[in-house]
Amino acid sequence: MAKGDGRRATGVAAVLIGAIAVSLLAQSTASVVASRVMKLTRDSGWTRVTSIPIHFKTFHPQGMVKIGDTFYVSSVEVTTPTTRFAAPVDGQDRDTGAGVGHLFKIDGSGSLVADLRLGEGTIYHPGGIDYDGINIWVPVAEYRPNSRSIVYRVDPQTMKATEVFRYNDHIGAVVHDTDQHLLAGVSWGSRRFYRWPLSADGHVRGLDADPATLATPNPSHYVDYQDCKYAGSSRMLCTGVTELRRGSDASPFRLGGMDLVDLTDGRPRHQVPILLWTETGLDMTHNPAWIEATAQGLRGYFMPEDERSTIYVYEVRTE
Repeated sequence: MAKGDGRRATGVAAVLIGAIAVSLLAQSTASVVASRVMKLTRDSGWTRVTSIPIHFKTFHPQGMVKIGDTFYVSSVEVTTPTTRFAAPVDGQDRDTGAGVGHLFKIDGSGSLVADLRLGEGTIYHPGGIDYDGINIWVPVAEYRPNSRSIVYRVDPQTMKATEVFRYNDHIGAVVHDTDQHLLAGVSWGSRRFYRWPLSADGHVRGLDADPATLATPNPSHYVDYQDCKYAGSSRMLCTGVTELRRGSDASPFRLGGMDLVDLTDGRPRHQVPILLWTETGLDMTHNPAWIEATAQGLRGYFMPEDERSTIYVYEVRTE
């Protein structure tokens, strides 16, 4: 081997070792978060510690990850709203509408650093996102159930997106199970769960299978998941909302919640309501959320509002 080849091989090995170390640290951190989520109850006292006004138009935020002091937020900009059909057309209940998918990079003061456009054609609705210590995983779908999706991985430093695979369903959130080396996704309204194994070189397996045979029904109807994160030991932590009405014309009551879901069977291992609302009545888990560990508990970053958003930061003690 030439000297130059040896140096390149050593450099590649160092990069791989570094990537593995970062991924293992992310797994360990996620497991601490999960163990503390298991201690939450409906009586847990969340206290607001600060809020971060966002200094640009955010459209309809969907997913959030926080890396250091930087936030990454997926969002859908709707330019033409979808219209429901009088009767289903080719199995669809509405047309595609039109829009633009975004992944925003936001600094700790709420200012826009970068705006990555994602999707193509009628596929413009980003969903809940995950960070595995190396890549951000972003699903983008048509803005209707039972439709089509593209799943990307994004380098958070360069904001370069790589298409990983396409799928014939609306994938509303995706997480990277780094323990089982697979991707897990949830459908529109989180009614179905999917698991796609990854080969050693990172390619997705099982894409030729009929989605109906691959899907696992979600046994929980407590909340519809809006954003999900990998939580270690083949679990994902999902936040979401349910809207309750006393009649078809009544204003909704919105209840936010958090579920820790076992990815091996799709069953929740812990469920807890998050009894926090904005002054206008939006539940804090209405849109994106990020949960991290503190010295004595958890800190939650919530971004419930569309268009003119604020990141609300709350803490809760669990230790």
